[in-house]
Order: sequence, then C-alpha cells, then structure tokens
Amino acid sequence: MDKQRDFVLRTIEERGIKFIRLWFTDVVGTLKSVAIAPAEVEGAFSEGLGIDGSAIEGLTRAFEADVLAHPDPATFQILPWRGEIDPTARMFCDIMTPDGQPAVADPRNVLKRTLEKAADAGFTFYTHPEIEFYLLKDSDFGVDGPQPVDHAGYFDNVPGGTAHDFRRRSVRMLEDLGISVEFSHHEAGPGQNEIDLRYADALTTADNIMTFRTVIKEVAIEQGVYATFMPKPFSDHPGSGMHTHMSLFEGDTNAFYEAGAKYQLSKTGRHFIAGLLHHAPEITAVTNQFVNSYKRLWGGDEAPSFVTWGHNNRSALVRVPLYKPNKGQSARVEYRSIDSASNPYLSFSLMLAAGLKGIEGEYELPPEAESDVWLLSDAERRVLGYRALPASLDQAISMMEESELVAETLGEHVFNYVLLNKRQEWREYRSQVTPYELKRNLGML
Repeated sequence: MDKQRDFVLRTIEERGIKFIRLWFTDVVGTLKSVAIAPAEVEGAFSEGLGIDGSAIEGLTRAFEADVLAHPDPATFQILPWRGEIDPTARMFCDIMTPDGQPAVADPRNVLKRTLEKAADAGFTFYTHPEIEFYLLKDSDFGVDGPQPVDHAGYFDNVPGGTAHDFRRRSVRMLEDLGISVEFSHHEAGPGQNEIDLRYADALTTADNIMTFRTVIKEVAIEQGVYATFMPKPFSDHPGSGMHTHMSLFEGDTNAFYEAGAKYQLSKTGRHFIAGLLHHAPEITAVTNQFVNSYKRLWGGDEAPSFVTWGHNNRSALVRVPLYKPNKGQSARVEYRSIDSASNPYLSFSLMLAAGLKGIEGEYELPPEAESDVWLLSDAERRVLGYRALPASLDQAISMMEESELVAETLGEHVFNYVLLNKRQEWREYRSQVTPYELKRNLGML
C-alpha cells in the first residue's frame, strides 16, 4: 500500500495533475465525486476526507452524518477526457466511520464483505460483463419518443456511422484508463451497442463498470449524442442487459471445471448455478432495480423471464456457454437477467452470495432447459417446474423483503434502505396516469 501511495504522489507531481477526483457510489449506484487539490492527497490517504454522508442516498442516517472517504491508491488513473490543460485523475474510495470502521452502507464495502466470505471458503470471484446501452440523438425525446442515432441491427457494420466511431473512441478511452475491452459491436436495437469488458476480480470489475458508464457518457457529450443505460427505452426494441459471466478460482485452478464431466462443469459449478436459480427471484429487486427493468425482463428479445438454466440456451436465466476446447480456465456461467442500470457492487454481492449458498448447502441442480423457454406454453412451463422471475418491481420488493440471504448479504442498513427507496419508486409509478391510459380510455369512457 505504501508503494502504491508513493507511486500516486510521484505521478501527480511528474504529470502535473491539477485535480484529483475521489469517486464513490450511493446505494442506488449513482457515481459521486469530490475534487481535491494535489496538496490534499497525502492527507486524504492518511486521514480520509470528511463528507456529509446524510446528503448521499442511503449512505448514513442524519444523526451519524460524518463519514470519511479513503482513496484506494490502486485505483488511481488519469482521466483522458480532461485533456492537457487541466490534467485530472481519479481514485475510488472506501467510506469509513470516524472511528475507522468500514461504513456498513458503502456499496463497495458490501461487496468486499462478500468477497471475504468467498475467500474464507477458498475462492476468488471473477466476473466479465457484457454491457449494452442505447445511443440517442439527444435526451429531449419530445412527443415522438427517444430517437436512436441509427437504424442498424445486430453486428451490422456501418462505415463512418455514429455508433462505429463512438465505439472506437470509447474503447480507446477505456484502454487509456487501464480497462481492457474484449470486443464491441452494434446490438439488435436501433442505436443499441454492446461493449464487453475482460475478466477481472469482481471488485475491479465493479469499479470498471462505474468508470465505463462515465466514459460512455463523456464520449456521448463529446460527439453530440446521448447515451442511456435505461433498461428498456423502447417498447418495440430489445432492452439493455448486462449479461455477467462468473467463475470461482481456487488459487490458479478454475473451480467450475472438471474434465470429463457433462459440459466439463464441476460439482462446485453445478451447486453454484443451483444457488443462483434458487435465490434468483429474491435478488431481482437489486439486479433489476427500476420499474422500467421489468419491461425488459418481460418484453421477450432473449431477456430471461423464468428461472431456468441451459447449455448455450439464450432463453435461460443461467447459461453455461460453450468454451474453448482444452481451456478449462475459461469455464464459467452466465447470469442473464441483470441489467445495465444495476448497482454492480450490490448485484455482484448477491449473485456471489447466492452461488456460495448453493455450494455450502449442496443444492441440487434441476434439469436443464433444452428448448426456447419463451416458446413453451404456461402449462408446459408449470409441468417442467419453471418458476417465473418477478413480473414487476412490486413483486420483486415483496420477494426481497422475505429473503434472509439478501438481508444478511446487504446488511440491515442497506437492506432497509433499498426496500424504502424501491417502495417509494413503485408508489410514484403506480400513481401515474400514463399516455397509454389516456389514449385508450379518455375518448371512450
């Protein structure tokens, strides 16, 4: 740690950094930032930076407002979009109480606690997200609704097109920030794009996702368009998911791999999937935290709606992808319901906790779904025992409220705040008189 701090201080001086942004997130997953001068960095390392936690969504209660932001020197990066005039860097922070304890409501700390639990069981948790988003002409959607920047489709190559140039610029900027990109392409919806980040440990990935969202927004502003991670901005086009590939390692060995087993999936991997399936409905209020999230989950277009798993089955909630022969290190599972607007720290915590619970309890993996789950009738799904994911935020809240796993993983403060915040969102949504109602009923009734 001392070497990392020395490196940061030396780099700030050598590169002439003028501002250092200290980043952290609230419970909903909104990125927060406070800028300090170079002269204040050493003090922030040793003592932290005092902030009013009660002003941040869900961070503290009013009577315990004072918290300290401690920058993590391992996350130091120079922000490429700030240019050479006012060079600016960023570091993610851990939020601490004045007596030096991790703040229970810090989402980064929630993930760290769950990762420590995995480490106690001998595991390191790795993730790899496929992040989808839409590019719109602007944020003012008017009477005609949002307008995408193009009408291209899945994997379409549009030479000189807005999305093509946008992805190229975004990938270069991410690489400048030390975030490795596996690949990028146009997605199925008009103006929809996907950029996949390479595997990393879950804490690094969560930090990278928060940085990714900022980069995408910055490049959009630079290019005169608008980027949105809204789960379902168009009723007649696919929503934006964040399919997340996961694996557990024991040292240098992939715990999900077993040569000769079906799909080369180990007993540990099977129990992990069983845990994800068993607890999926109760964690959905976090992995899909907005009213709009359920328009994606129940809108078709390969978004999963039922608790199933399958080998390379894109209609299933959990997929066991095809992997490269003789590369056991790439064995993994893919969780497909999580959307691009989720808080990655809390979502990764719950997905990991669900999988660990399956391993600990030796949950039995149900039969796989071999056909397109969406094409089955309700009666067929009932016979096969396929449970549905929550159909609305209201249902998701009710399932989360009864979950011991979620309460234990998030901790009492975060658990109660998420429920409070989501109930308020549902009440506000339910009170709306929508254009659909006016169009359908006003002239007829």
